[in-house]
Amino acid sequence: MLARCYAERWPLRTAFVISRGSRTEAEVVVVEVKWDGVVGIGECTPYKRYGESPDSVIRKLKPLLSELAAGVGRDELQERLPAGAARNALDCALVDWERKYRGEEFSGPDSLPTVQTLVIDSPDAMAEAASIAIAEGVEVLKLKLDNLQVNERVAAVRAAAPGAQLVIDANEAWEADGLVQRCEQLAELGVAMLEQPLPARGDEFLETFPHPLPICADESCHTRVDLPRLAGRYEMVNIKLDKTGGITEAEALADEASAQGFELMLGCMLCTSRAIRAAWSLGPRARYLDLDGPTWLARDVQPPLRFGAGRVYWS
Repeated sequence: MLARCYAERWPLRTAFVISRGSRTEAEVVVVEVKWDGVVGIGECTPYKRYGESPDSVIRKLKPLLSELAAGVGRDELQERLPAGAARNALDCALVDWERKYRGEEFSGPDSLPTVQTLVIDSPDAMAEAASIAIAEGVEVLKLKLDNLQVNERVAAVRAAAPGAQLVIDANEAWEADGLVQRCEQLAELGVAMLEQPLPARGDEFLETFPHPLPICADESCHTRVDLPRLAGRYEMVNIKLDKTGGITEAEALADEASAQGFELMLGCMLCTSRAIRAAWSLGPRARYLDLDGPTWLARDVQPPLRFGAGRVYWS
C-alpha cells in the first residue's frame, strides 16, 4: 500500500472567533492511501489547544506511512498512534479505502441536521447573525461565548430568534465562581444545552450542583478512557474525530458513552467536506450535530457537501 500526507490551507469567508482567539483559515492535513487502484482519503485538523500543528502531525505520520506496505493494519495503528489528529487522518483514510475496495455503496441518510454557529461578537451583531440564520431556515443556533457579556449576548440572540433552540459553547472560558447562577439564568432564557463551561482540568465543580440544563463535555472527553470521570459532571459528550483519533475509536466511544447513559453530540473542527463525510455514520445517533465547519470556508473541496436550512446534504 502506498501512502502520502500533506498539509492544506483553506481561507475562511470571515473570521472565526471563540474564547481562545480568532482564525482566518483552516489548516488541515490530508492522508491518501492507494492499493490495487483504489484510493482512500482522510483529513484532520491539527489543534493548537492539544499541542498539535500541521508539521507535528506530519512528523507523526511519515514513519507509519512507510510501514503500510509491510502490512501494518488499522487495528495496530490504534496502538501505535495516540488519539488525536494524526491518527484521525490515517484511520479515516484506511476506512475510506476499505469501503471503496469492498465496493460498498453509501447507505446512510441523505441529509443530517446541523446547528449553525454564531461566533463571538457584540450582542447586536450576534443578534443580526441569528436573524439571518433563522431566515434561512436554521432551527438550532450554537453561540460561541467567552466570559464577557454572556447574558447580554444570549438575550439579544433570544430576542432575535424566539423560536430557535440555543446551545452555548464557552470553550473552557468560564469559572466556577458564579457558574450556578449563570446556568440558572441561561435556563431561564431557554438555552437547551451548555458545552464545556469550565477548563477540562478543573471541571470537578460540575459535580456540586444540580444542572438546570444539560452540560456537554468537549475538551474533557476525547476517548472511552475519559468516561469514568465524567459521570456526575456531564450529561452529554461531544464526539469529534480529531479528538478520538478517527472513526474507529469514535464509534467505540459512542457505544460506550450511550451504554453509560450519556447523550451524544457530534462535532467537528474547521474542516472541509471530507471530514464531515468521514463522521457521517455517527450522525443518526447524536442528539445535537455541529457539522457546519465547511460553511466557514471561502471555498471547499470538490465535490462539496451542500448546506441549507439547517441541514447538510450528502450529495
